[in-house]
Amino acid sequence: MSMTMTQKILADHAGLKEVKAGQLIEARLDMVLGNDITSPVAINEFEKAGFNSVFDKSKISLVMDHFTPNKDIKAAQQCKQTRTFARKFDIDNFYDVGNMGVEHALLPEMGLVAAGECIIGADSHTCTYGALGAFSTGVGSTDMAAGMATGKAWFKVPAAIKVELSGKLPQYVSGKDVILHLIGEIGVDGALYKSLEFMGDGLSSLSMDDRLCISNMAIEAGAKNGIFMVDETTVEYMKGRVNREYKIFKPDEDAEYDRVIKIDLAALRPTVAFPHLPENTKTIDQVGEVKIDQVVIGSCTNGRLEDMKAAADILKGRKVAQDVRCIVIPATQHIYKECIRLGYMDIFIDAGCAVSTPTCGPCLGGYMGILAEHERCVATTNRNFIGRMGHNLSEVYLANPAVAAASAVTGKITDPQEVM
Repeated sequence: MSMTMTQKILADHAGLKEVKAGQLIEARLDMVLGNDITSPVAINEFEKAGFNSVFDKSKISLVMDHFTPNKDIKAAQQCKQTRTFARKFDIDNFYDVGNMGVEHALLPEMGLVAAGECIIGADSHTCTYGALGAFSTGVGSTDMAAGMATGKAWFKVPAAIKVELSGKLPQYVSGKDVILHLIGEIGVDGALYKSLEFMGDGLSSLSMDDRLCISNMAIEAGAKNGIFMVDETTVEYMKGRVNREYKIFKPDEDAEYDRVIKIDLAALRPTVAFPHLPENTKTIDQVGEVKIDQVVIGSCTNGRLEDMKAAADILKGRKVAQDVRCIVIPATQHIYKECIRLGYMDIFIDAGCAVSTPTCGPCLGGYMGILAEHERCVATTNRNFIGRMGHNLSEVYLANPAVAAASAVTGKITDPQEVM
C-alpha cells in the first residue's frame, strides 16, 4: 500500500508496515511539549491518574513562554507548579526566564525535534516542526499528561492534501504570504484533520524560517499537521543541532491525496489577513486605506532571525509613525543576541520600537501589547479572531514582517516597496 510522508512516520512509530487514512493507532513519541499555561493542567491530570514517573526525562520539554516574566499572581503560580514538576522528575529540557524562548522557535533551534520524529505538544501550533519533516501536532493537556507518563499517544491517521510549490518568492514576500495565500484559497477548515504535505521544485527557494512559519500556520487551515519534504536545506539546518540519528520519510509516488494544490511562488504578493479570520485575505494591492494603532513583530510564526532582518531593513534610518506603537519580540535568547550583534537592536530602538524579552504575550492577548476598543494592529502572529489581542472591538491584521515594519513607519497598512 502506498503512503504519504505522515502515514509513513505514523506507521513507523506504531510498529506497523502500513497505515491508512482513518485508522486508529497507538504511536510512540519522541517529544512531549508543554508551556506555562498548558503544563499545569497536564500536571494535575498526571497526578490525578496516579502516575509517579515520566517515560523519558530527555523527551519532555517544558517551556515557560506565554506569560513570562510573570504578568500576575496566577501566571506566577502556574510557572511555580511547572518548575516544581520539572525539578521533581529532573526534566532535561526545562526552559525558564533567562534561558527560554517562544517554544516553537526554541525547540528546532535547540535540536530537540528532527526529521521523521513523532511529536505532540499541548499547544495548537506544535505543527511547526513539520518543517523539519517530522509528524508534529497539537493535543489537549490530558493527552500531554498521558504522553509524559507512557511515551505514547493515540491518533487517527489523517488523509492528506498535496501542496506543490514552484518558482521563487519575489522581494518582500515570505513564507507568511505562502501560508496566508493557501488559507485564503481553501479556508480555515479546508484541511480539517488532514495533513498538508509541501513539496515541489519551489522548496529550494524557501529557507527554514519560511518553512517553520508555513508549518506553524497549518492549523489555521484546520490541518492536523503540516509537513515538508526533507531536502538539503533541512539536513543543513539539523547539522550541528541534532545529535542523534533520524529518519527521512518520502511519500510514495502513487500516494493517495484528497486534493492537489499548486502554488507558483513567483506570482505571490505580500498578503494581509483582515479581521476576523486568517482566511479573509487580500493582497497588498487590494488593501486600501487602513490606519493602524499598533504593530507587533515576533511570535512563534515570525520571530526568527530572518523576520528580524526583514523588519530592520525597513526600519533602518526611519521612525515609527506618531501615535503608532511598534513592539518587536525576538523569539529566543539566541535570536535576541544575534539582533544585538548584527545591529538590529539599535535600528529598532532608534526607530522608536519597544523591544521585549522572548514571550508569546501580545499574540494571545495576554500582556505586552493589549489592544483597546476600536484599535487596529498589524501583527506577524498567526490568529486574528475577535478579541484575540484585546478588546472585542479591536482588529488584528496578519502580515509578514516587512509589511508590518512598513506599516509602522507610515501609520497605515503599507506595501514595503512604498517606503524603500
